[in-house]
Amino acid sequence: MKRYLLTLLLLTYAATAALAQESKEDFARRYNNLTARVGTAGVGVETLLDKWQEAWPEDPQQQVARFAFCFARCQSTAVIQLDKDRYLGRDPIIPMTDSLGRKCNWFEDPLFDESLFAEANRAIDRAIGLDPWRLDYRMAKIDALIAYEKGEPEMATQELKSLADKHFKENPVWKYNGLESVSTEQFKAFMQDYCAALFRLGTDSSAECFKSFSEHLLKYCKDEPMYLDNLGSYWLVKKEYKKALKYFDQVLKKHPEDQAALRNGILLARAKQDVKLEKKYLAQMAVHGESETDRRSAQARLDALEQKR
Repeated sequence: MKRYLLTLLLLTYAATAALAQESKEDFARRYNNLTARVGTAGVGVETLLDKWQEAWPEDPQQQVARFAFCFARCQSTAVIQLDKDRYLGRDPIIPMTDSLGRKCNWFEDPLFDESLFAEANRAIDRAIGLDPWRLDYRMAKIDALIAYEKGEPEMATQELKSLADKHFKENPVWKYNGLESVSTEQFKAFMQDYCAALFRLGTDSSAECFKSFSEHLLKYCKDEPMYLDNLGSYWLVKKEYKKALKYFDQVLKKHPEDQAALRNGILLARAKQDVKLEKKYLAQMAVHGESETDRRSAQARLDALEQKR
């Protein structure tokens, strides 16, 4: 009997010790190994997440893993037919025309389970609450919102504006995906990536969000060429050429080498069929083009226009 009790005690101690040895890092390692084999929402992942949450409910990495699981599970796709060249920034999976030559392209349309998306959102919010200076957590939430809102990214834009406010008003020391700090230049580049993402969606709503967010960033960085170029691009697409030129020229006055302003200035001049204006930008491109090919091409075009006089 004593031997039995001793054995039972040893087994209990061993089990307790095994549980005690299951650190946050151990769970993270098991999670990474498992998801490398089966994906973020594969077989066994939810069971592991439940155990991880039970052992370490305040571990933000566990909440991020839960977010990834729910976000992957909440997504599906349908196939729709549209008379467009692109849909939400994507090319058609099956380009087609009908017998009259009209576009009838087939596109993938992302769909979301509302309850699972809400659960994903709650998980990433908990992660942010537990570690508020992890920039990658906040960006993961914004990425999910952009995908979920499809062509009407108002919530994502509001999150972006709040994030910009936090950065420029509080000057926090962000951590990002292994980096112990994020410079303001890096942060500005991240924000420009989001501007580009909004622009690529290609809807009226996303265009207005692109403009609104770019203007918001300029409140803090009034002479930032990237954001001024954004507003020029917005007005160029709207064919408001005078307004677009104001921004491109403002950039080139201080940054004559800015490639976006130079290229868009040339496009604008050609859209207006304004040869004098095109020559102006070509002359600048011939000097400040990013590559030797760009500079030579600009000079060749400029020479051709001069010969037509």
